[in-house]
Amino acid sequence: ARHPHHTLSTMKLSLFAAALSLVASASAEVYFKEQFNDDGWTDRWTVASDWKSKSELGEWEHTAGEWHGGADDKGIKTSQDARFYGLSAPLSKAFNSSEKKDLVIQYSVKHEQKLDCGGAYIKLLPGGDKFEATKFGGDSPYGVMFGPDICGSSNKRTHVILHSDKKDDNLLIKKNVGCEDNQLSHLYTLVLRPDNTFEVFVDNKSVRAGKLEDEFDFLAEKEIKDPDQSKPEDWVDEKEIVDPEDKKPEGYDDQPMELPDPDAAKPDDWD
Repeated sequence: ARHPHHTLSTMKLSLFAAALSLVASASAEVYFKEQFNDDGWTDRWTVASDWKSKSELGEWEHTAGEWHGGADDKGIKTSQDARFYGLSAPLSKAFNSSEKKDLVIQYSVKHEQKLDCGGAYIKLLPGGDKFEATKFGGDSPYGVMFGPDICGSSNKRTHVILHSDKKDDNLLIKKNVGCEDNQLSHLYTLVLRPDNTFEVFVDNKSVRAGKLEDEFDFLAEKEIKDPDQSKPEDWVDEKEIVDPEDKKPEGYDDQPMELPDPDAAKPDDWD
């Protein structure tokens, strides 16, 4: 999870895979769940303390927030304005897409302070021995990035960004998905399905659904330039050129610039 820039937020999150059968029964395997309801959350998470300089990083606060449904229903909160926040935690095991299950990423976030510029989004990371949790930051490779990001009055979106191994690039959804910008708690959910479709929910209401190939640039361009094609040696870049064979008709220069109209006559009331 990362909270950059200017934001005061509390959050809870979970990640699980679900398999649906024809008889509509459902089973789900939870890969990660965090309620932040106990002080042991600091043992489960690693703060990105080496991501930025100490003066740029803010402190996480364990709290139920300024308003809540119960004092024991806590989350973690970014406590200082204009600071960077990042922390990470391992899944119970790696998610394997070959198991043909829906991947569901879900978390709640509350911006108690009226947010003007900041984000509260989740990233799924490849992990492994090369991952350094204390250095987790904006340049860390990831597979999925999801969640609300606000900067100013016009830039308000729910990020849905998926990594393409083939293109070695992070692909943004083509059309922006809106986000909530008030000071209440909201539940954000992303579902990635094995049939290469996806769906985004905000407060359990579907706000975007479609095929990955339609909404993200995973596929190669239908037409590409031929790398072996080149201009002929006598190619001319000018769109128009003088015809060297063109010449004036005989007697062209002897014609007057203007000719009188033989049918023209003065009107009867001409003064």
